[in-house]
Amino acid sequence: MRALLVVAHPLEASFAKAAAARIRATLERRGFEVDLIDLYADDFDPRLTAVERASYFTTPYDARAVADYVARLQRADRLVFVFPQWWFNMPAILKGFFDRVLVPGVAFDHAPGGGLIPRLTHVEAIWVVTSTGAPWWATQLYMGDPVRRQISRGVKAFVNRKARFRMLTLHDMDRMTEARAGAFLGRLERAFREF
Repeated sequence: MRALLVVAHPLEASFAKAAAARIRATLERRGFEVDLIDLYADDFDPRLTAVERASYFTTPYDARAVADYVARLQRADRLVFVFPQWWFNMPAILKGFFDRVLVPGVAFDHAPGGGLIPRLTHVEAIWVVTSTGAPWWATQLYMGDPVRRQISRGVKAFVNRKARFRMLTLHDMDRMTEARAGAFLGRLERAFREF
């Protein structure tokens, strides 16, 4: 099995990087081939280019500028995204990854008459690991859990509607303790034994 692990955080000593390392180690112990994309380390440009946007409704879509990422996405059986939530959303660099890599001819095709046809139907699971400075009630009740909705209803539909989805969120990062962070990393390890 191949897992594509995409992490989006600019700091090496971040909780997101620690979570990604724990996930990678857990999956590799289980025999997974893990392909790690660190968007900040790669200096990934999140900006959709004029050429990319102009080709959005043409065949074939021009994905030459991100061809390596496209190939890595297409090889994956399972997807994992690890990132913090800033302003109740994903970092811009990850949004740009979705904009530039999950594109027509790669993640989906435009259906005649409107809609889309998923192309990555071999992807069995999409899991999200995230953290937020807000308490759970602010993220879920007040804001309506926008990241969960965007990925579970949006991204998943473009990839494979039948893929298993799970989101693990560490809330209240602004008041984090070492004990709580460690407990969450342990929870991740247990969860990814079942991935």
